[in-house]
Amino acid sequence: MRRLISVPLLLACALLLPLSAAAQATLASSNTKARSLWDKAQSQVKERNFDKAIETLTVLNQKFPSLGEPHVLRGSLLKAMGENRPAFEAYRDGLAKLPMDPARATDYYTLGELAMTFGEYPIAAESYKRVLKSGPKGQRNAARAQRQLLNCEFATKAMAAPIGVQPERMGAPLNTFRFQYFPALTADNRFLLFTGRPAADSGEDLFVSRMNKDGSTGDPASISPFINTPYNEGAGAISGDGKTLVFASCDRPNSVGNCDLYISRRTGNNWSKPLNLGRTVNSPEWDSQPTLSADGRTLYFTSTRRGGQGQEDIYVTTLDADGNWTPARNLGQPVNTAGKDMAPFIHASGTTLYYVTDGLVGMGGLDVFRCEQQAAGRWSEPVNLGYPLNTHENEASLFISSDNRRGFCSRSRAAESGVRNERERPVELFSFEVPEQIRPRETSTYTQGRVFDAFTKKPIKADVQLYDLNTDELTQYVSSDAENGDYTVVLNEGRQYAMYAAADKYLMKSLSFDYTDKKNFDPLTLDIYLEPVRAGRSIVLNNLFFDTKQYELKPKSRTELNRLVGFMKQYPDVQVEVSGHTDDVGSDDDNLALSQNRAKSVYSYLVSQGVKADRLRFKGYGESKPLMANDSESHRQQNRRIELRIL
Repeated sequence: MRRLISVPLLLACALLLPLSAAAQATLASSNTKARSLWDKAQSQVKERNFDKAIETLTVLNQKFPSLGEPHVLRGSLLKAMGENRPAFEAYRDGLAKLPMDPARATDYYTLGELAMTFGEYPIAAESYKRVLKSGPKGQRNAARAQRQLLNCEFATKAMAAPIGVQPERMGAPLNTFRFQYFPALTADNRFLLFTGRPAADSGEDLFVSRMNKDGSTGDPASISPFINTPYNEGAGAISGDGKTLVFASCDRPNSVGNCDLYISRRTGNNWSKPLNLGRTVNSPEWDSQPTLSADGRTLYFTSTRRGGQGQEDIYVTTLDADGNWTPARNLGQPVNTAGKDMAPFIHASGTTLYYVTDGLVGMGGLDVFRCEQQAAGRWSEPVNLGYPLNTHENEASLFISSDNRRGFCSRSRAAESGVRNERERPVELFSFEVPEQIRPRETSTYTQGRVFDAFTKKPIKADVQLYDLNTDELTQYVSSDAENGDYTVVLNEGRQYAMYAAADKYLMKSLSFDYTDKKNFDPLTLDIYLEPVRAGRSIVLNNLFFDTKQYELKPKSRTELNRLVGFMKQYPDVQVEVSGHTDDVGSDDDNLALSQNRAKSVYSYLVSQGVKADRLRFKGYGESKPLMANDSESHRQQNRRIELRIL
């Protein structure tokens, strides 16, 4: 989200530099005509007739091409007027004609900075070396020069060993605005959200384009009249299921700061009225550039609030058990630096964070880095994504699809635009195939469908929760849509999950996903039917685990067992039977005993956790009640089960 500064004030301040340079500069020539033109140019500068001064200096250079001073003075005027490309060329040509002089340390530094702006790394490196050779005259910029030399070295190596290919500009009907940026995609890759701005002096709005299976995109449409208003709606983030939107907006009534974060939730096709996230999240300063976890319950964003480590820092907040956002917390080191740390993007897997910063060695401006989440919420050291995703330009943001195949970014195309002023250059959306070297640590897929009442077949709103069975950690928590029942949950490769769908006065639905060694990692479509809590209704408990021919519950069963305890406490008048079933492998007597003992193990756990024994009974049915014919391993696996039946 762009913060605006008074342009007349900025230009007036910038022009103080050439006025000072004009007063101090001398011409190394005794030619009368050359000195006359030089004096004329200096007079024009003092009179603030800068266009005429540039014309005079241009004539002077044409007539006396060996003189360097006119180039340098012209360069300082062009730079102050925002004409960076011709300013760079003037400084370059002028200083090349002049001998090394410590008194020109500031000019060397200026040339170095301009050269970095255009990716002219050899010229930049030589200029910074001259700054360092200037002794006390260059002391003011010595630290910056040293750092920029490291950037020159990194950039040169990165460009010699590119990672992947250049991002490609996305075609029509996208990129129809003058500015479009901050792309974000839902987990099912169906909807692309981005910020659009028709012109440099117009406000920002949020737009959505449908992504088709053939790779084409639909016409961008305003996300909602409830979201886009006469106020400025900037960078937006959308949850994996496309139901939660957080966006930045500036100068709204009753805001906390000049730019705040707002939240809206979608039911059916309608977005709710946005709500300010309040003072636990927003600050009196600038808060923007949000990114949401797949379930919309963890929010990362950029802020300039006091107490950070640099100019802009990245913060995080989460939804607590009561549905309130926790006080925003600075991510700290090693993510945040003394520089600008901005535009975070948390991948759908929840374990890889991308962001842009100029506080680490890179290509010279804002580069995209990535880091991996480690134990206890710590983050690994950031790693630069290299060239060509990073260039000499300031990178704006980056987004990678849940399946790690496709990435999106926004870029200004200076060369093609014909616009010299950086603020006026068009910004467009680009996409790229994600190179293996920069992919998130975990690949994600998703399951989506609808939740219904098993009796009426009508859609219902239900809580859908995903647990990592190895850690008993709740990794996602979403709700199905109250109008149409749809839901989307993101699953990560290499994990084993228990998923539960539950609603008031319904039996929970227990589902199991094992991706620890799964070659097929395609998305799933899975409709869920919830049984009302009524006598005779039953559910299969799919996340109870036993070793072969054993009845002791394995440790990863604790997630399901604790959900059962919670269910029994939620409905204190309900009585249940825990039923054990087997396949037909082995003798009837052995199967009957095994099913009885397994059911008893579940019964015993519930009693140990405070569920009254008179509300429970257990029974083994052996192989007498198969769900499927015992004609394949997959069918036999379904027959080996524990059920919970309402009495």
